[in-house]
Amino acid sequence: MPGKIILFAGVSLDGYMEGPDHDIGWHRVDEELHLYFNRELADKGGFLSGRRTYELMADFWPTADADPASSPATREFAGIWRSMPKTVYSTTLEHADWNTTIVRSVDPTEVRALAAAADGDLILGGADLAATFRELDLIDVYQISVHPVLIGRGTPLFPVTDSGTDLRLESTRAFPNGVVMLRYEKAERPGDPEDPGAS
Repeated sequence: MPGKIILFAGVSLDGYMEGPDHDIGWHRVDEELHLYFNRELADKGGFLSGRRTYELMADFWPTADADPASSPATREFAGIWRSMPKTVYSTTLEHADWNTTIVRSVDPTEVRALAAAADGDLILGGADLAATFRELDLIDVYQISVHPVLIGRGTPLFPVTDSGTDLRLESTRAFPNGVVMLRYEKAERPGDPEDPGAS
């Protein structure tokens, strides 16, 4: 079965992925939540990101476990990030290390082929790339961590669009720090070719 494309994102209670100037300092990621993220991500087939998200990750994670002050969760994720196959979508990035492939544009056929060939589901990150994938109906699962904070303004998780998507709640989990994890899968609408009841 082809791998699914999972939007794995943190969001404020008022719906923003980032604050002004791409700030994510309001994320409430403590050690317990970080270890949970690690377990969720370790067996996936790859990371998909845009240039800015990739560069932020590449600036920190390759050597994060070299710092003696790093927490166990940080050291663990550094290894996960280094070894995970990564695809970065960018028209300007010239070079990328750490098992990373640069792709110039989001082609739905190529994305689905990548998911079919991957050794597990693909994790999508980054506000702009997520908006593009949603517009092209390429997101199969929305795994969203809702953080207990109102930030007022920033980059919304879901930009305004003329299209809608039916979702089915698969699971929820509340953490002691107030973060709630929600997992929704895309639900087939009656009459879709994949619907067993369709004629």
